[in-house]
Amino acid sequence: MTTTAPAPAWRRFAAIVYDALAVIAIVMVVGLLAQFAMEGALFDAKGHLAAWWYQPLQGLVVGAYFLVSWVRGGQTLGMRPWRIRVTDAEGMPVTWRRSLARLVVAALPLLLLTVYPLTSLKIALWAPVAGWAVLLLPSLFDRRRRAIHDMVARTEIRPLVT
Repeated sequence: MTTTAPAPAWRRFAAIVYDALAVIAIVMVVGLLAQFAMEGALFDAKGHLAAWWYQPLQGLVVGAYFLVSWVRGGQTLGMRPWRIRVTDAEGMPVTWRRSLARLVVAALPLLLLTVYPLTSLKIALWAPVAGWAVLLLPSLFDRRRRAIHDMVARTEIRPLVT
C-alpha cells in the first residue's frame, strides 16, 4: 500500500502532451498498415473513407495502448518521463475493469466529433478538446487531483516512489 500524495496536475498535463505525440505515431502506423492492406485504396476518388473498419480499428489500437499501459506498470509513454503512474485509491495497480472504465469516460469527448454534419470542421475538431478540458478541470481543484474519469474509475495519478 502506497501513501504518497497525488501527483501535481501540471505533471498530468505534461504527460498528456507526450501521450498525444505517441497517439499520433500509433495512428500513423495503423494508417500505413491499413493503406498496405487496401493496396493504397483506403480512400475513394472523392476522398471518402472506403474501409468501414478503419476508424474502429484506430480506436481499438489506441484504446489498447492506454489499457495495456495502465494495467502493466500503470504508465503510458507520456507518464514515464514525468515519473507518474495510475493507481487505485489505495495506491495499488489498476485492474482491467478500472482501466476500461477510465478509458471509456476519457474517450467520451470523441463523441463530440459527430457535430461535424451540423457545424464546421473547425468546431467539430475543437469540441473534443473542450470536452477533455471539462473532464480534466476537477484535477486542478480536487484534493486528490482526480479528473472526472479518475473519479468514475476510482483511480489516481501518483508520483513514482523510488
